[in-house]
Amino acid sequence: MMTPEHSQLGKTSAYPDQYDAAQLYPIARAPNRSEIGVGATLPFLGADLWTAFELGWLNRRGKPQVALAHFTVPCETPNIIESKSFKLYLGSFNNTHFDDVDAVQACLRKDLNEALWRGARAQGSGVGVRILMPELFDREPVHELDGVNLDRLDVECTQYTPAPELLRADVDQQPVTETLCSRLLKSNCLVTGQPDWGSVQISYSGPQINQEGLLQYLVSFRNHNEFHEQCVERIYMDIWRRCKPARLAVYARYTRRGGLDINPFRTSAPQALPRNVRTARQ
Repeated sequence: MMTPEHSQLGKTSAYPDQYDAAQLYPIARAPNRSEIGVGATLPFLGADLWTAFELGWLNRRGKPQVALAHFTVPCETPNIIESKSFKLYLGSFNNTHFDDVDAVQACLRKDLNEALWRGARAQGSGVGVRILMPELFDREPVHELDGVNLDRLDVECTQYTPAPELLRADVDQQPVTETLCSRLLKSNCLVTGQPDWGSVQISYSGPQINQEGLLQYLVSFRNHNEFHEQCVERIYMDIWRRCKPARLAVYARYTRRGGLDINPFRTSAPQALPRNVRTARQ
């Protein structure tokens, strides 16, 4: 089994100068999901939205090309891709010739699907790949997450490892539908301990969640070591179990590292995925 400890994270790495799909390092989702009580039948839907800001290759005449790329990774894939390996893989395109952008897109889709579904008996939904050439860069917006800002609250914070006991909801009042957000989400890389900064949006219908407790709970991830996707699934499951909403969606946008950002989205009900729009800090 490929584990985080055996990846290139935190190690001196040789950067390939020619296309190399073997750089991709898949890590199984199942062990962490088992830790939070999630089995083979997922209690949520969603995807991980990635953005690559450092994508380049050579055209057939050897002229460098640059682009941005958006990736949509279904949450039902058995694996995630370790982010440094993704960076090394994308870097291997830099001195590789491709006929056109369609060839680059097809190559990315093929390799990512192989890594994300590796070990599965059958492949489900494929990864989405959208490449934006420079003439479209001006159309890329910057927008903060919508919702009531939890960070306005003057709360005392004393716990910096996940504390789900801080979550509570008022089951004696009429249910509400609301969206809450915070920029105070911070966790650390599972392997290197480097800080991961994020913003999070929580949309739900059901008993009203106590906002002070929710903010304290989000802050409690501050010294927690876990990958982005795993943090969001932990947040989702803690809120689902302790606050018992009828509907729930959790969406986090993390600042980029190595030219990549990862933005997991989990929801209890079928709905359109959020647009992959970066926040100011990204």
